[in-house]
This record gives sequence, structure tokens and C-alpha cells, in this order.
Amino acid sequence: MELEEMKTLWREMSVQIDEQKQLTDALIMDMTQQKYTQKFGKITTYETVGAVICFTIALFLIINFNRLDTWYLISCGIFTLGYLITLPILVLRSLKSIKSIHIGRNSYKESIIGFAKAKKHLLLIQKLGIYCNFILFLTCIPVASKLLGNKDIFLTGGSLWKYGFILITTIVMIFVSKWGYRCYKNMINSAENILKELED
Repeated sequence: MELEEMKTLWREMSVQIDEQKQLTDALIMDMTQQKYTQKFGKITTYETVGAVICFTIALFLIINFNRLDTWYLISCGIFTLGYLITLPILVLRSLKSIKSIHIGRNSYKESIIGFAKAKKHLLLIQKLGIYCNFILFLTCIPVASKLLGNKDIFLTGGSLWKYGFILITTIVMIFVSKWGYRCYKNMINSAENILKELED
């Protein structure tokens, strides 16, 4: 075999190896993107179902809002309505933002910076939600009592059973909130590990 033929053959093999490497890199990126996106699939489904429930309750509240006939019931109704509409939208937008980080289109540095920003925002929304849940619990009780039972619990007073229910529910909410926040952090850390694997 002549020297020129060997050079040509060597160049062709180099081109094929480069093409194979590019194809392998593209497949790895696609698989990584799929694994990354799937991390948020389940929680997005749960949050979407939760948002539909919140919007349905908000619609019921809007339709019956005129039945809240005192300033304190109106105040409770406004907070409850604001929560039921605003928080689900903020959570879904945050999830969409973190899910939409495209690993293949961005450089590794851009992906990590985008992820860190989206992660911070999502966890901030979750913390905000935890604190607002307790306020919602206290505001939705009088609203529900008025709309479902036509009773103003501020005027009827509270029984030992009502106070016990509020105390037990508050304790349960604390544990559920901590568990939910921990689940979010674990999911985000798992997604972050997928991104960090690309660095190796």
C-alpha cells in the first residue's frame, strides 16, 4: 500500500471516529436530558392536579363570594382566593423553568448556572408555600364554615373540639410540610447530580 493511500485511509478513519464520537456524545446528551426531565415529571403531575383542585375551589369561592358578609370574612376570603390562584401558578412556573433547562443546547456552565437559579427560585416558592399554608388553614376555616354551613364561627365561638382539631391539624401540617420540602430537595439534588455527571 502506497503512502498516499495510507494517508487517505487514515483521514477517512479519523473522520469516521469523529462522527462516531459526535453521535455518541449526542446520544449521551439526549439520554441525560431525558433522565433530567423525568425527575420532575411525577411532581409536575401532582402539582398540576393540585392546581386544578385549587382553581376549582377558587371558582366556587368567586361564585359564592357575596355570601361573605362581614369585613373579617371578606378578608379571609380574599386571602384564600389569592392563595388558591397565585401559589399553584408560581409553583407550576417554577417547575416549568427548572424542567426547561436544555442540556444539549447550552454549555455545561450555562446549564449549571440556569439550574442553580431555577433551584433557588423553586425552593423559595416552596418555603413561601409552607408559611402561607398555615395562614390559609386559619382563613379557610371561617370561609368554609360560612359557605358550606352558613355559620360565622367568629360569632358562634369555639368549642374544645374545634380547638383540638386546629391543634392536631397544625401539628400534622408541620410534619407534612417538612416531608414535602424534603422530597423537593431530594428531587432537586438528584437532578443536580445528573448534571454533575456530565462534568466527568
